[in-house]
Amino acid sequence: MKAVLPALVALLLSGLQAFAAPTPAPIRAEIDALMAKLVASGCQFDRNGTLHSGAEAKGHILRKLDYLEGKSTLQSTELFIELAASKSRSSGKPYFVKCGSDAAVESQRWLTQQLQVIRTHGPKLPQGSKGKPS
Repeated sequence: MKAVLPALVALLLSGLQAFAAPTPAPIRAEIDALMAKLVASGCQFDRNGTLHSGAEAKGHILRKLDYLEGKSTLQSTELFIELAASKSRSSGKPYFVKCGSDAAVESQRWLTQQLQVIRTHGPKLPQGSKGKPS
């Protein structure tokens, strides 16, 4: 019986991870606003050397969010950017955002700058910004 108890406790604890809480509503609202900005920006998202539309990038990043939510609860939007939207898990290469003829910037920088805009001005894009980082 003594040998069974530790195994049972380990099994129960590992099962609890499968029921991680969803991302808190305020953080999820910021994530949704960031994804909307990416799609509306008209910028391209570079994953491992392949350019994707904002909509394609959003789908990929939200799939990574679903995976992360199955593991644990995200405690901040910055953590979401770091874990789901800044680099490839398979290659380790950073993601980039390319807006028009501007040089590509790392997605972590671009998204963090857009997050500051959201927190300062709300989720709408300022007129003429096209999502360019300042």
